Amino acid sequence: MIKVDRSRQIFTLALPIMGGMVSQNILNLVDIFFVKSLGDVALAAAGIGGFANFVSVALILGVSTGVQATVARRMGEGEKSKLAIPLNTGLFIALVAGLIFASVLYFATPFLFPFLNNDPQVVVQGSSYLQVRMLGLVFIGLNFAFRGFWNGINQSKIYMSTLIVMHVINALLNYMLIFGNWGAPELGLEGAAWGTNISLLCGTLLYLYLGLRIARPNGFLARIPSKDEIVQMIRLSLPSGVQQLFFSAGLLAFYGIVGRIGTTELAAANILTNIMLVCILPSMGLGLASASLVGQALGRKDVEDASQWGWDVTKVGFLLIGALSIPMCFFPELVLAPFSPGPEVLEAARLPLIITGLYMPLDSIGLILLNSLLGAGDSKSVMRISMTLQWAIFLPIAIISVELAGVGFIAVWGMQAAYRLMQSIVFSLKWKQGAWAAIKI
Repeated sequence: MIKVDRSRQIFTLALPIMGGMVSQNILNLVDIFFVKSLGDVALAAAGIGGFANFVSVALILGVSTGVQATVARRMGEGEKSKLAIPLNTGLFIALVAGLIFASVLYFATPFLFPFLNNDPQVVVQGSSYLQVRMLGLVFIGLNFAFRGFWNGINQSKIYMSTLIVMHVINALLNYMLIFGNWGAPELGLEGAAWGTNISLLCGTLLYLYLGLRIARPNGFLARIPSKDEIVQMIRLSLPSGVQQLFFSAGLLAFYGIVGRIGTTELAAANILTNIMLVCILPSMGLGLASASLVGQALGRKDVEDASQWGWDVTKVGFLLIGALSIPMCFFPELVLAPFSPGPEVLEAARLPLIITGLYMPLDSIGLILLNSLLGAGDSKSVMRISMTLQWAIFLPIAIISVELAGVGFIAVWGMQAAYRLMQSIVFSLKWKQGAWAAIKI
């Protein structure tokens, strides 16, 4: 059992993070709700384009891990005057890298997108959608750097409230720009991309205002980061960025594998993935809370407490995700109905949704302990384990099964479930070994 005061501390930190992350994917489902009226092709194009955009920014997103781990460790050490120094460094890296990546990938998108799908209509719509999304890439990196800082200093409410503002703006702009409502131009699928970009810009501006208002005493924007600070942040963030890059690229590869089965199955996979993320993101929120609690305990030199935080948060996550998965197992049609463009897509997604509901509680264990390891600074182990399980085991088996054995969508989705369960087992063993406690930040 978890002590009451520890449970309260977990939820105080985790609930705002969970709320913000769930709101983000609820908005993705809102996007699907709007885009589905444009047809299966637009829905598939948005799914592939969205994940391709995540792949493009994944390396930069590792800066959030570096900022949070460093800030949490300094918080535990009591160095409050230096808390925002890692944020300054993270913002500098995100800005420079984001501008470079966005410039290159904007022009490369029309040449690269045909490798992701062989349906000409999906390629046309997906390419234009992704190009627009690339214009907002730098703001994603900046926002994630801020997220690491707010979570690291136990101010996750700021992260949640800012995300909610962004999502409201995005939803309104999608309604306006996709269909041309309220006098706006009718941009179709590209309208969804412009709505996202503008909301990201608004979020960045709000974070800057809050940083100047709250974090100035902690050194926010007090000076340009030094070379040593930049190198240290890259050293800590890069393995996490590489892990996220290969994970997101793996999702994109999985979409490519499903696309070989059929466009209907690809549309179903897009819906399933977003529904799954709405329910699994509480695990990610709990994992980020655990990362801060672990980092702060290590800053106090209390290794036993750090280890216990990882296990305590895992217990909470297992019970919470277990409850959320019940409707997916027993009422799949009701869960899918608002997001399916037709009966064929709904039928293709029904059994895979049940499979998802069955494995999600166990998957939460791996997600929480993965983030706990990142909070301890063990990003290299996370990178090696994640990449090996996904790229050396799951994806090769999936593509061979589709191309040579001709298996269907349900079988491939079941393979994904098996890979996620294996990941939970490996991260549990890694956390129990405790070698992460000796890492210095």
